[in-house]
Amino acid sequence: MADDDVEFPPGDGPTSGISVTLTAGTLHAIRERVGKRGVSAYLEKAAQRQIERDNLDELIVDFDKVHGPADPAAVAAKRARLTGGASNAGATA
Repeated sequence: MADDDVEFPPGDGPTSGISVTLTAGTLHAIRERVGKRGVSAYLEKAAQRQIERDNLDELIVDFDKVHGPADPAAVAAKRARLTGGASNAGATA
């Protein structure tokens, strides 16, 4: 069975080379952080984080369809409870 026939979760499976186009400023910033040989690993981790965020966004949309949007005051109160700060009920969630 070829690798193209197998579905791997993000971060798993064999590596595969592709061509990626980035702006000069973005590439420079990445290389400043990780060096010339760390770019691929950096982009792999960034892509994995983006996939996680996209999946979370989809879950939130599905939740909102079923339960309606979250109450901003309740979110602020729970955030305060988690962080030990004031509830700041007017804050955006």
